Amino acid sequence: MIALSLAEIAEIVGGQSYDIPDPDLRVTGPVVIDSRAVQPGALFAAFAGEKVDGHDYAERAAAAGAAAVLATRPVGVPAIVVPDVTAALGALARSVVERLGTTTVALTGSSGKTSTKDLIAQVLQRKGPTVYPAGNLNNEIGLPLTALRAAEDTEHLVLEMGARYIGDIRYLTGLVPPKVSLVLNVGTAHIGEFGGREQIAEAKGEIVENLPPADAGGVAVLNADDPLVRAMASRTKARVILFGEAADADVRAENVRLTRQGQPAFTLHTPTGCSDVTMRLYGEHHVSNALAAAAVAHELGMSVDEIALALSEAGTLSRWRMEVTERPDGVTVVNDAYNANPESMRAALRALAAMGQGRRTWAVLGQMAELGGEALAEHDAVGRLAVRLNVSKLVAVGGREASWLQLGAYNEGSWGEESVHVSDAQAAVDLLRSELRPGDVVLVKASRSVGLERVAQALLETTTEGEVTGR
Repeated sequence: MIALSLAEIAEIVGGQSYDIPDPDLRVTGPVVIDSRAVQPGALFAAFAGEKVDGHDYAERAAAAGAAAVLATRPVGVPAIVVPDVTAALGALARSVVERLGTTTVALTGSSGKTSTKDLIAQVLQRKGPTVYPAGNLNNEIGLPLTALRAAEDTEHLVLEMGARYIGDIRYLTGLVPPKVSLVLNVGTAHIGEFGGREQIAEAKGEIVENLPPADAGGVAVLNADDPLVRAMASRTKARVILFGEAADADVRAENVRLTRQGQPAFTLHTPTGCSDVTMRLYGEHHVSNALAAAAVAHELGMSVDEIALALSEAGTLSRWRMEVTERPDGVTVVNDAYNANPESMRAALRALAAMGQGRRTWAVLGQMAELGGEALAEHDAVGRLAVRLNVSKLVAVGGREASWLQLGAYNEGSWGEESVHVSDAQAAVDLLRSELRPGDVVLVKASRSVGLERVAQALLETTTEGEVTGR
């Protein structure tokens, strides 16, 4: 964060200073919410959670060098006390970004947000210093924390915006108003909370509503292949740029194909020319993500050749998202266990099928959460798709939803030992350790709450001699 004095911060957030001997002392470190992450000169924001109250760690933060604590009550160490720490954090973020004048890019979508954010960051970093979220810090706390990492030399600030309710994204764009907003897609993630895809579109489209008008440089980047996203053009006064495979897309892909390893390749077309891309990521779904990143980069002045090279060299920055690791015995483990919804589950299965190509493929799948009344149909459909893609074996992990996955596979013709339902992650690990053969490809995917990353991690544990545990 840019160096601000404690007096300046107190004024920005409307707080009262307590136990501060020097109001002119500047915050020169990061803004953090974990006392273990405090560095000298940091500002520690104390949140009271269900299990842990950050105020209890104020003294520890001060001892580690925090300049002050942002709190809702006096804590016995230098503090700025406010009625609401979340609101104060947002006010501070907005003030800092306004002072810097950096170009803010905001993105949302039902699936692919984090992967696309990582691509945008890697592309824009070639143009200039870029700040972006670690992981998926996309809510009213994570977004200000990301924005507050911006410094004097930051040219681009990339922000991911999530929503659980109508109005969430409107609030986030009010905290740090974007110049460029991107909408990837409208799917069924959180459909149980929103009630339908139209309601999800209403929430996601809020990201383009507060953009500056076209003559002031505002740009809305919309997915031409998703009708609900394309329709958001009517909700903004900004200039609209379309990306996708549609013929009228401003930034589009042609000659899309997968390599033998399951990595997408295509010809990137922009208004200023075309160039070939072969990605290091896995799965055809990354083509749309790459086009979205390319559209943003093009609007910010990068050439098509620069963009294509950056996309071809970009890797995975966030963990447990199509992480591909080959074991010493030739088994390939694809850890995509960070989260799951119907769209991302289908994309991962297609990537698995592409990576298989003559090898045995395993889909270790668990619950997709927050689907409401669509849960049975969506889990059934995923089970059926695994069969249609000729996945060698489906391992459904967990309770009721896992049984629906297996039921779909069974009804599609997966009988005998082609699909199996196991109770938990350990049971899946035991099964895989006993049956995997060199050359097999294993996909692990479920909603975050299921914790299936433990399966992938267990399969990759090795002894000191380099041999796979349990083999």
